[in-house]
Amino acid sequence: MDVMPLLLLVAGSAAVAALARRVPVPAPLLLVAAGLMVSYVPGVPDYTLDPHIVLPLILPPLLYTAATDSSYLDLRAQLRPVALLSVGYVLFATVVVGYAAYLLVPGLPLTAALVLGAVVAPPDAVAATAVARRVGLPSRITTILQGESLVNDATAITAYRVAVAAAVGEGATWLGGIGEFLLAAVGGVVVGLVLMVPIHWLRTHLKEALLQNTLSLLTPFVAYAVAEQVHASGVLAVVVVALYLGHRAWEVDFATRLQEEAVWKMVAFVLESAVFALIGLQLPVVLKGLGAYEGGTAAWYALALFAVVVASRFAWVYPATFLPRMLSARIREREDEPTWKGPFVISWAGMRGVVSLAIAFSIPLAMHDGRPFPERNLILFLTFTTVIGTLVVQGVTLPALIRLLKLPGRDPQAETLAEANAQAQASRVAEERLRELLADERNTLPEPLVERLRAVLERRRNSVWERLGQANPITGESVDDTYRRLARETIGAERAVFVRLRDGRYIDDEMLRTLLRRLDLEEAAAYREQG
Repeated sequence: MDVMPLLLLVAGSAAVAALARRVPVPAPLLLVAAGLMVSYVPGVPDYTLDPHIVLPLILPPLLYTAATDSSYLDLRAQLRPVALLSVGYVLFATVVVGYAAYLLVPGLPLTAALVLGAVVAPPDAVAATAVARRVGLPSRITTILQGESLVNDATAITAYRVAVAAAVGEGATWLGGIGEFLLAAVGGVVVGLVLMVPIHWLRTHLKEALLQNTLSLLTPFVAYAVAEQVHASGVLAVVVVALYLGHRAWEVDFATRLQEEAVWKMVAFVLESAVFALIGLQLPVVLKGLGAYEGGTAAWYALALFAVVVASRFAWVYPATFLPRMLSARIREREDEPTWKGPFVISWAGMRGVVSLAIAFSIPLAMHDGRPFPERNLILFLTFTTVIGTLVVQGVTLPALIRLLKLPGRDPQAETLAEANAQAQASRVAEERLRELLADERNTLPEPLVERLRAVLERRRNSVWERLGQANPITGESVDDTYRRLARETIGAERAVFVRLRDGRYIDDEMLRTLLRRLDLEEAAAYREQG
């Protein structure tokens, strides 16, 4: 097996993603553009998306990271709009886009057109999360988009399976399709509920961070595989388990949390980068076999279908936003009156991604009677152009749209004030607990160590309030910024001494690693990443 193409893909996509952090273009768009350009460089191999790799091996960890970073409480508060988008919109888009393709493409059977509709129906979890992070959407809109992207793949995959069964002649019926959808949805949730408690119990009872994080890496694959084994939704199983583990992450020891955050950040960075690069690299693959559609005909179909995909989201989002308020007095009492701006952004933020392409590549080559699947190559092409179109057109214009609409973003001052109040309450309880412990003669400590404990508590309490204070007139730093900088400088000086002692053979490498780890933990405690 030649691993060089895989290594080149990972290394190249990581390099482009690193470049994207230094330019104003969002990383997904730069990666897709790079993939498109590289796909025609002589000697570059064809990178064909294999659904047997993307769906069980790439989708679960991406869903897991997105779900653990989401808020279960926020998602529960936005359950109605999330459900209307992740289930209602996907089914609506499947029918609308499928019927439009049936009318648009001569000779395309309705069943095959509905397969195309199901393929392009779900906005992508990776695209939505990546763009939302970059453009700084308001928290409620971000929660809705993230919640939709976590669940809609399950709806689309189930709708796709029903549509394919009908297209290839397996005698699928609407009643059977509804039953399969309910089985997949309920089954996926049940599998997630069954797995989440024992997995969390294992996480809290394993004593080594290395073992706990090994379990963490296995969890999304196990949840997905178990659910798919019983013909349930692996997507929903992963999301349920991840939301529960993320909600209870505070029960795991600090070493596991620190290591887990670093590990999953790396995994998400590598997979997201490779996924968007792969989208661009599919162009030569999808152009093969277009045959009679080469030229302007296929391009015309692509533009028309892109317009239908964009319009169908607006046609669903606005009624789904305002009709429930019109029909329910309880909703009007509990929720603020929405403006037209929020639904507009949600409608425009419907980027498609790698899941649509992976599903499209899983379309069977032939029907049950041996005939080729109707217009399979055209469906692949239209899926590709829809994904590229939404990523480029909507992804590029979304930041400018948000600025133009002047949507209220997150309020850093209010968030810092809330953080300071929370820290003040926690510090008061911690100080009281410290007094109780020191009153016990079994906990006797020398006074300098007692003062050190008190100083740490006071420092933690004051650091957040200091961010609200005046900046240093010379450096522009807050007191907290200056403290962190000086702490890192002094720790850096100690680190240099340890290295010099190792180089002089006064201490060995094992002792150096022990001393450096101690300094690393102190630096982590002194330094808080901003933003």
